[in-house]
Amino acid sequence: MKLHELKPAEGSRSSRKRIGRGIGSGTGKTAGKGHKGQNARSGGGVRPGFEGGQNPLFRRLPKRGFTNINRKDYTVVNLDVLNRFEEGTEITPALLIETGIVSKERSGIKILGNGSLDKKLSVRAHKFSASAKEAIEAAGGQTEVL
Repeated sequence: MKLHELKPAEGSRSSRKRIGRGIGSGTGKTAGKGHKGQNARSGGGVRPGFEGGQNPLFRRLPKRGFTNINRKDYTVVNLDVLNRFEEGTEITPALLIETGIVSKERSGIKILGNGSLDKKLSVRAHKFSASAKEAIEAAGGQTEVL
């Protein structure tokens, strides 16, 4: 088979419906819009969430709380994940992304104290929990806040 011989599977592609092209097409005259009414008009239709004048759902439901636009969203990494690195490695956010431990840095990387660390590592991150800092230093490593 060659590139010019490729064809889509039978029945997987259908030709588009040509609307308003005469009575024989099946969608002539009113072009599938019915007779009169808001949806038959040019530019007709209603906005998303409109319920015909009834109080819409988003107005009926109670609103609570607020969203802080300045919120910092840290990517968290647990201590037990850092055991995969060799003794004496300097761990940076770039290294964590490169090895696939984290996919995105977001507002920064925070190291949490879940699990145990049994290697001497030098860890550079944006934030550390108190227990993580303690565990890294207890294993003989050092922490540096970026």
